[in-house]
Amino acid sequence: MTTQPEAEHPGGAADATAPAAARKQRPARVVFGSTVLWSEVFVVFFALLVAYGLRVAEPTTLSILAGIGMVSCAVAARLQRSRAGIVLGSAVQVLLLFGGLLVPMMFVVGGIFTVIWALGVWLGLKIDRERAERDASASTLGA
Repeated sequence: MTTQPEAEHPGGAADATAPAAARKQRPARVVFGSTVLWSEVFVVFFALLVAYGLRVAEPTTLSILAGIGMVSCAVAARLQRSRAGIVLGSAVQVLLLFGGLLVPMMFVVGGIFTVIWALGVWLGLKIDRERAERDASASTLGA
């Protein structure tokens, strides 16, 4: 009795991957924006530790400010599918820059993340637009 490879069997392993390939991709802007904002949750936490170690303010005040920053980053990351997510994400970048008033190095770190955020939004929108154009041309060719 001879057996055929999995890829040649009807309903075999090759067919199991077909639905996964047809699944719609997440928008690039959402992926980039979420990644930057979730990374900033950690940045804010580590900035809290630095500020606490430098004794720049009362620990309670620092904890409240860091908590607001981390929650803002998390909420903005979850809202990336909407325009409100971009607006809140941009506001978070400004807050991160203002962290430099307590920990001066945050001006540098916040500036770097602001540039990464801006590039992520810009490139994400560009990639999403190109994907939409490619899908539109593929659907007109296939019709």
